[in-house]
Amino acid sequence: MSDYYNAFEMSPVPAPGPDAVAPEPFRGIYGMPAFATIPTSDLATSTDFWVRGLGFFELFGIPGRLVHLRRWAFQDVLLVSAESDPERPPAMSLSFACVLDQVDSLVEACRALRPDSVDGPRDTPWNTRDVTVITPENARIVLTAAKPFDPASQEARNLEAIGITAPGAGRGDNGEHA
Repeated sequence: MSDYYNAFEMSPVPAPGPDAVAPEPFRGIYGMPAFATIPTSDLATSTDFWVRGLGFFELFGIPGRLVHLRRWAFQDVLLVSAESDPERPPAMSLSFACVLDQVDSLVEACRALRPDSVDGPRDTPWNTRDVTVITPENARIVLTAAKPFDPASQEARNLEAIGITAPGAGRGDNGEHA
């Protein structure tokens, strides 16, 4: 028996599908449940790449010290001033949701700014299309878009094997858990 339940209403990420529309950038101020802090030796260059390449906007900044970036609700990044950048990207990555119709334009925008910054897109066994981007400060960022769900697909069987069933299958929504 699985303890997983459908709780998509908590997320700004739209349901997967060919007509999924990305939410508008979220400009509200809230208590951030999680965020990334990324050191950079060049706040201006990093901010420009994150904004024009990755689709973030500057929520606010402290000149020469910090820039708070955001895309959707709960997609927050703090760029902080540092003396140097790592020579190589870390093995660890940070992933941000997007929708399928954003993948190609994000790839094009990142490649226009830094031609060798993008790897992918590639489809995953868990039903997403992912693009890995290395930013100017050598952060490894993955943009991940859910693909339309096909209950007869290998991806559906992969998810079911670990206890995640198709939407509408099994126990229903999260009413009993809310």
